[in-house]
Amino acid sequence: MSITRNQLRLLRTAKSKLRHSDETFRTALVQIIGKISTKDLDTADFETMMGFFAYCGFTPLKAGGEDYSERRGMASFAQIELISALWSEFAAHKAGEAELNKWLDHYWRISSLRFLTAPDAPRIITALKEMKLRAA
Repeated sequence: MSITRNQLRLLRTAKSKLRHSDETFRTALVQIIGKISTKDLDTADFETMMGFFAYCGFTPLKAGGEDYSERRGMASFAQIELISALWSEFAAHKAGEAELNKWLDHYWRISSLRFLTAPDAPRIITALKEMKLRAA
């Protein structure tokens, strides 16, 4: 399968950020992968070229997402992710975040995971693990 447009853009971005000329880029393609054009690249070839660019010093920017910085007294990001994962396993992908919020509100008086405190997080994790065991 050939690479996607975004992967092609990333290769071009790496080439320009490293200030490689077209000739240098083509030479790398031929010597590393054995292909002449980026149109012939597959996913494995893309990963190989990205490894070469990483060796040369290129690091792609991380996608910007929500900032889950540490908040004093609140549950950590890892705890929130674990609760979400346990809920999706327990509900067998039939119930989403809205149902989780309803469950949290009904049993724990918490309207959303973002308001989960550090002392409550381990108890909720334990409760979800027990619910999962009983369902199995």
